[in-house]
Amino acid sequence: MKLLDSNIIIYSSQDKYDFLKTLVFDRNNAISAITKIEVLGFPNLSTKDITYFEHVLNRLNVHPVSSVIIDKAVELKQEKKMGVQDAIIAATAWLYDIELVTRNSDDFKHINEITISNPVD
Repeated sequence: MKLLDSNIIIYSSQDKYDFLKTLVFDRNNAISAITKIEVLGFPNLSTKDITYFEHVLNRLNVHPVSSVIIDKAVELKQEKKMGVQDAIIAATAWLYDIELVTRNSDDFKHINEITISNPVD
């Protein structure tokens, strides 16, 4: 199982990144609940994009944002400035001890407690 960052879902909708579909359509993979907000909350999505994203998000395991994840996200934000969404996603990877797959590996490289991979670079 891998935890997919929001950007992996978004990039997978583009023809240039078609190879990411193997990750996003693998039912063994997961997302943080916050990924649904990040992906579907993007303004001015086309109907085609909404349909695609909903299809992908409904296939993946969704990890809820629990109090343990929030506590770890707070700790991560105290260690280094990072966005709330990234802190929650990193804390989710930490809690479930699963690899985080992201296009923005530099945003997480300071976190020694999680494994990160970037399938795009």
